[in-house]
Amino acid sequence: MIRINSTGLKKNTIDAICLLYILLFVYAAVSKLLDFENFQIEMGQSPLLSAFANWISWIVLVVEGIIAVLLVIAQTRIIALYASFSLMVMFTAYIFIMLNFSSYVPCSCGGILQKMSWTQHLIFNSIFVLLALLALYLHHLKTKNLNIPKKAYLYWIRLLLIFASSIFTVVVLFLSSEEIMQHQNPFIRRYPHHPVTLLHTIDLKYNSYYFAGAENGTLYLGNSTVPLGLLAIDSKMAQQKIRTTLDRQSFYFKTIKMTVRPPFFYIMDGGIPVVFRGQISNWNAKLLTPNPPYFNIGVPIDSTSMVFRGISSKTNNNVIGIFRSGKQSRVTMAPQLLQKQIDGVFDTDGMLHYSPEMRRIVYLYTYRNQYIVAHENGTLDYRGHTIDTISHAKIKVAYLKEKTERAMSMPALNVNRSSSVCGHLLFVNSNVPGRYEQNKIWKQASVIDVYDLNKKAYLLSFHIYGIKDKKLRNFIVTPSYIYALIGKQLVVYQLNQKLKDELKRVEEKEF
Repeated sequence: MIRINSTGLKKNTIDAICLLYILLFVYAAVSKLLDFENFQIEMGQSPLLSAFANWISWIVLVVEGIIAVLLVIAQTRIIALYASFSLMVMFTAYIFIMLNFSSYVPCSCGGILQKMSWTQHLIFNSIFVLLALLALYLHHLKTKNLNIPKKAYLYWIRLLLIFASSIFTVVVLFLSSEEIMQHQNPFIRRYPHHPVTLLHTIDLKYNSYYFAGAENGTLYLGNSTVPLGLLAIDSKMAQQKIRTTLDRQSFYFKTIKMTVRPPFFYIMDGGIPVVFRGQISNWNAKLLTPNPPYFNIGVPIDSTSMVFRGISSKTNNNVIGIFRSGKQSRVTMAPQLLQKQIDGVFDTDGMLHYSPEMRRIVYLYTYRNQYIVAHENGTLDYRGHTIDTISHAKIKVAYLKEKTERAMSMPALNVNRSSSVCGHLLFVNSNVPGRYEQNKIWKQASVIDVYDLNKKAYLLSFHIYGIKDKKLRNFIVTPSYIYALIGKQLVVYQLNQKLKDELKRVEEKEF
């Protein structure tokens, strides 16, 4: 009589566990199916599954549905319990890896499970793993033959193999996805939680300000309508107007651009062309001699050198060069850096940077998914790619006045709007939506993609939200802050600790 009751209890316990699994898988599958687009987006943000989100999102739904059906059928219930055990081990390993080895933990669960913290979710999944083990063990007790002890041995081996292979599958997915996302990204962005935090918004009154530089907690803004004026803003948001002076009373300028690189500041005009240099202790600038070649972008390398982009006298295409002033002045051209696709001018348009920490020149194309990293002497280190898929500039050029002038014959697709380099990190304001991204977000915010120039790898992305109908027009990154110009507003964000620590790792690297 006792044996009959014990057998009935085992059967009822197995049935109850199967019912719990049926409810879990049906509920989870239906929740995901009802909001499948959002589920796919969340899968795309997973650090383990980003690269495989498109097909894994369907597999998870189908597998959960099949297991739920097999659990209902008595003849397939035990097979379904083994499958349930394997799937829950995978889910548990997935969360464990996310909590311990991932930089962020996005949510990919529907319904009430979405309200759980990740630690609670880990405990929840672990309980279901134990329930599956209990059901399988009770079934084993019901069917084992005491005269054949080898069967018990095989039972535990089977469970161990399923357990190990399930964890191994998740680990392989994680490592493979990381490699693909960083070096062969299929245009899937990763948005960790709060990589930057909004601190301040300042009304500048005018939209003519541009970034001149930042150092030691002070931001310097130039003003295109006040050519020799600067606005300094310290870490407490206190403002100071600065009036720079020249070592001569009158001088004809075309387009002035000011750059502050403490202890020096520079006044440049590539249309003359001239470069003035002074110290921020007195804000008086002296003309550097001899004059550099004509240029349209100039960035200081040190107190006597600058990297510039100009028009080649030989090809009439954009070209990058390095100019050194003083008694041993020289100009070194690097025509191999910029690669012509269509006309050599519009198609090679871009943004020029210099990283003092890496001692590297960085050039990001505007109309294609490529950037260049070069030594400060002009020799190429490597050509890297941003994660979008536009490798060829989508522009059309018209030639005017017997082909002496060029103009865009139709609006071009702007791939990269603006950028900034801080240490070994390249920050790019991309203009191209990636996979699994919501259009409504793109209408409200600008996306910043972050790349590690040492590892030649994509790291993460985050949003900078617009103000009213105005979106980001430019930004600059420092070791602690991101400053953004949005309309007439200056917006200050603080970097989270992970990005700050990453920036501290900078070192000059031989590529």
